[in-house]
Amino acid sequence: MHPAVQRAQAFAERFGLRLPILLGPMAGACPPSLSIAVANAGGLGACGALLMQPRAILDWAAEVRAGSAGVFQMNLWIPDPPPVRDAAHEAEVRRFLAQWGPEVPPEAGDARPPDFAAQCEALLEAAPPIMSSVMGLYPPDVVSRIKAKGITWFANVSTVAEARAAEAAGADVVVAQGMEAGGHRGCFDAARAEREMVGLFALVPAVVDAVRIPVVATGGIADGRGAAAALLLGASAVQIGTGFLRCPEAKTNRAWADALAATPPERTMVSRVFSGRPGRSMATAYARAATAPGAPVPAPYPVQRALTAAMREAAGKAGDIAGMQAWAGQSAAMARAEPAAEVVRRVWQDALALLA
Repeated sequence: MHPAVQRAQAFAERFGLRLPILLGPMAGACPPSLSIAVANAGGLGACGALLMQPRAILDWAAEVRAGSAGVFQMNLWIPDPPPVRDAAHEAEVRRFLAQWGPEVPPEAGDARPPDFAAQCEALLEAAPPIMSSVMGLYPPDVVSRIKAKGITWFANVSTVAEARAAEAAGADVVVAQGMEAGGHRGCFDAARAEREMVGLFALVPAVVDAVRIPVVATGGIADGRGAAAALLLGASAVQIGTGFLRCPEAKTNRAWADALAATPPERTMVSRVFSGRPGRSMATAYARAATAPGAPVPAPYPVQRALTAAMREAAGKAGDIAGMQAWAGQSAAMARAEPAAEVVRRVWQDALALLA
């Protein structure tokens, strides 16, 4: 057996999985049905709980447990400092957005994410097998409570320095996110997210060499070739996000799911135009226009997300990809419209064949 396969199987056994295939915790795109399917296939289910109130967090965990005896992770963003508001600039952004959707009222930017402390309490009450973090590290008091409950901590990182910091803070596993990944860049410091764009092929071996804990690879992996390559580079498992979005269990908006199939790597882009935080999406008409010369600079996170909410909602209802928050990794076109269990099986079987 190839050493990379042995390492991956040891990881799976340690964390109660049958296969070292993890679902990425995508906020707003991880319905219980998707995690149930992935977990029942032997992989790791996932919940991106960023936008969820405490009751919704508890309900999500209960529904997944009712549908599967498998393992899952629940993920939270570590909050940014409060944004600096600029009413005149927000008015410019609102005028620009009115070209792409409903008129945005002045108070729209006041919306705030759910309370982080209350979300942490809900996650600790739900007691998932794994709690994961992104955009930073859980505070020491939360880490102590995670450990006291016997919960494993996976920390998402995007640089070697972040990986070392996560290990020093007590993380059990680091998830190395290459810049190919769809959705938000998981950088601890948002100001550095576009400067420190490290691809997965460079990031994984560097992180493996820098820490003693297991490394999960994520970003641009959507088939057995990517999984095998990541394992050869030293990863112990792979995490897939965009590659699951066309599965029926993901319940992805049809226009978004269909567009993924026709999105080559160069038709994705990293911008701040949806939320104020850098994230990789399809290069839609809105995303291109909002990053063109003369367009207003996006408001800071989470103000920009609140300002774009009406446009995104209207586009979703109309099935209009132009204004949708169509997150997409660079391997989006590899995503297949097939059951999630088939994705898990196919990725692992193809990786094993390549590593035989």
